[in-house]
Amino acid sequence: FGVLLAAVMLWDVLFRGQLGLSMSFLEEMWARNLGHLFVTPLRPYEWVLSLLSMSMIRVLLGMMPAALLAIPLYHYSIFSMGLPLVAFFAVLLILGWALGLAICGLILRQGMGAEGLAWTVVFTLSPISCVYYPVSTLPGWLQHVAWTLPSTYVFEGMRAVLFTGIFRTDYLFTALALDVVYIGLGAAVFFIAFNNARRRGALLQMGE
Repeated sequence: FGVLLAAVMLWDVLFRGQLGLSMSFLEEMWARNLGHLFVTPLRPYEWVLSLLSMSMIRVLLGMMPAALLAIPLYHYSIFSMGLPLVAFFAVLLILGWALGLAICGLILRQGMGAEGLAWTVVFTLSPISCVYYPVSTLPGWLQHVAWTLPSTYVFEGMRAVLFTGIFRTDYLFTALALDVVYIGLGAAVFFIAFNNARRRGALLQMGE
């Protein structure tokens, strides 16, 4: 049962990481505030850093009460994983940021009609991230797809820690390498879309 609880809470890190970033971005869009933001000396990368910070705060505010309540209610502490928990948290949070940046870039490119991506994209990853079951249960061709996601390595690594007490550092390093690729792609999509929107004057026009 502890494995299920750990999987739910770790999945929430990815979900809230992506949604927290996307929501902070969308709140500026809904308020038609982008034009006001960028008549100030604020630089785009500084804005992105603030979005990432808000995302982390939202993740911690959402996860910590759940993790603490699980101790008296279910007699399970996710903190018993120790340092591997920190590694799993970081990998999933970075993947959430990568997804969030890419989604925000698509919204800048396509307009508010792409807003629904903020609520749906992350759920398409759940079946192939193997949150609640091992990768070996997937069809062979889908296993190859699953291993391209950092989240798959996290949940396989989590099960290894809980079932055998072994922390698979090879999984961690592979997941971190994939995270670097995905966060680079997500940032590229965002900044390219942002610069295009600024050249078109679209930052002043976007809003609810």
